[in-house]
Amino acid sequence: MNIRRFLKTEINGPVDNSRRSFLKITAGSTAGLMLGVSFTASSASAQSAATDAAMEMNAFVSISPDNVVKVLIKHLEMGQGVYTGLATCVAEELDAEWGQVVCEHAPADTAKYANLLMGQQGTGGSTAMANSFMQMRRAGAAARAMLVSAAAAQWQVPAGEITVREGVVSHGNRSATFGELAVAAAQQPAPDVTSLTLKTPDAFRLIGRDNTLRKDVGKHNGTAIYTQDVQLPGMLTAVVAHSPRFGGKVKSFDASAALARKGVQHVFEIDTGVAVLATDYWTATKGRELLTIEWDDSAAETRSSSDILLQYRELVDTVGVVAESHGNADATLSRASDVEELVFEYPYLAHAQMEPMNCVAQVNGDAAEMWYGCQSATGDQAAIARLLGTGTENVKINTVFAGGGFGRRANPASDYVLEAVRIARQLQGTPVKLVWSREDDMQAGYYRPAYVHKLAASLDSNGKPAAIQIRIAGQSIMAGTSMAAMMISNGIDNTSVEGLTEFSYEVPERQVELHSPVNGIPVQWWRSVGHTHTAFSKEVFIDALARKAGADPVEYRLELLKNNPRETAVLKLAAEKAGWGTKVLPAGWGRGVAVHTSFGSTVAEIVDVSVQGNTFKVERVVAAIDCGIAVNPNIVRAQVESAIAYGLSAALADEVTLTDGNVDQTNFHTYRVLRMNAMPEVETHIVPSTNAPSGVGEPGTPPIAPAVANALAAITGRAFTRLPLKLA
Repeated sequence: MNIRRFLKTEINGPVDNSRRSFLKITAGSTAGLMLGVSFTASSASAQSAATDAAMEMNAFVSISPDNVVKVLIKHLEMGQGVYTGLATCVAEELDAEWGQVVCEHAPADTAKYANLLMGQQGTGGSTAMANSFMQMRRAGAAARAMLVSAAAAQWQVPAGEITVREGVVSHGNRSATFGELAVAAAQQPAPDVTSLTLKTPDAFRLIGRDNTLRKDVGKHNGTAIYTQDVQLPGMLTAVVAHSPRFGGKVKSFDASAALARKGVQHVFEIDTGVAVLATDYWTATKGRELLTIEWDDSAAETRSSSDILLQYRELVDTVGVVAESHGNADATLSRASDVEELVFEYPYLAHAQMEPMNCVAQVNGDAAEMWYGCQSATGDQAAIARLLGTGTENVKINTVFAGGGFGRRANPASDYVLEAVRIARQLQGTPVKLVWSREDDMQAGYYRPAYVHKLAASLDSNGKPAAIQIRIAGQSIMAGTSMAAMMISNGIDNTSVEGLTEFSYEVPERQVELHSPVNGIPVQWWRSVGHTHTAFSKEVFIDALARKAGADPVEYRLELLKNNPRETAVLKLAAEKAGWGTKVLPAGWGRGVAVHTSFGSTVAEIVDVSVQGNTFKVERVVAAIDCGIAVNPNIVRAQVESAIAYGLSAALADEVTLTDGNVDQTNFHTYRVLRMNAMPEVETHIVPSTNAPSGVGEPGTPPIAPAVANALAAITGRAFTRLPLKLA
């Protein structure tokens, strides 16, 4: 399943306006059904409940008699602003007053709350707004229609004469708040989707405006609830001693010293190591320190990361599985007298989100109740049900805020979630809070894979690429997961090659090949997935070709993008705002550029870098983004800034290395995420658009590292092909 293809098809394609619309996706042998908006009215018995109960208008909107509009958010709020964005869509069509709107995570229920681009309830791929934009607007419009119908019935006037604005329903000199009409409105028949009239962009009052305060409230004063804040009667805290090597198993252990420590309640072996449970976290960690464990490394990964990268460098010198081919690049390159070649190397990367993995689980027989920042409700719910030998209806997930994710919480193996359930099922009826320390989180795996790329191009008489050959070596993220059937085709994991297939620059002949070696390092997606590495090699290589041709890097790109109007427009906007070619830089400064399309959006970034000796500093970043309609422009700008900071971290410092199978990094002193004093000035410009929204959370990350590398190249005259970047 290519998410970019779905973005093109499902966002911009025709919309099925049936009352209960289903989208059927078939990929290989896998098929799934995804539900659109279900406008099911609440039952009459529910409406006769106490008047202070919330009145359900549909699966996403309820209005209570105290005039509060509650919006259920089917995606995890982890700082990216999805509460605010989706609530804005509802409030716009409902014509609610922004202050009366509150948000709550939806329960785990795939039938009601599936991601329409994925077929399961989950947050990822920068799809939250893209798949929910029309769904949430229709939910708001349906609730508005029910309020109007209720008012029309009470006032005995035509519904067409009633107006709604900022939470008030009016006709002449009569008016009522949403709360006053809530009970009667919930008893109205749900409107057919085809009867709803949505606003045109010129009528938007909230969408596209900067005056919407964020709805993920409580973070400024400590009242927001995260997993660590969950407290349940009788709850124990668990930590786990994991194998220092991936694939290692417990051979034997002695827990006598740990159990002798006051407060330690239980110690036992589970599939992933040895669990220690205590009355509090610190006691549990002290108990873990007292364990004596002998590990069996017979099936463990014992190589160093340098050995793995050496294998990858050897692989890219050989023919791989063809992912995309146009013309005969091999033949053209073999005949060419002028060939440019670069080899790129990328390390493993940790997600390093501010909140390490944690989860609260309570198991009673074959039923489980969970509390955590759940990014993949469908996957986790199914995995828990399989483990307990039960149905998903017996697995209840209570989703709370998450302190960052960057892909880590949407783990296809549901690793830390199942670890919590395995512990809790041994203590039936006792709630267990599993807590990973920063060191656990850094060393327990699921990294962005390491990669090596080899790019070679032959040049025509004008210095333009006539043919290009690209070879990639790196682990498949999808192999062995439930998504393999959808994402791997003919041996090609799309996430390994995305951004280099469907090449944005015009090159007559090109071929992309892939090697997917298997090793014992657990990997998964990282913010912007394959684009984290493919954008870098593409943009650094194009810059190298421009220097060889003696051409301006922006003009060189524009010539190769002459049939790509979207990237052309975004690149021109960034160049104009950055003063490319007009603003003179101080001595010792360089300017670099990169442009890339991912998750349906195009981002160009221009970077100013200062160099002093063997050190450099990123001084300024000017970004331009085309993401369709910017529902909340302030959040779009914040996400671009966040994506730049995250990408800069990997560009300047981050890497996970292994020595004899042991991870070298333990915490932020050895995995040095971007410090505040290294954050540059960032200026973001949003391309005005009336197109449907596309991704925002990830597209800002891919261009930043190559833009910095190209700025360094502008100063030094040499290409930088390894991350993190170093001058010496």
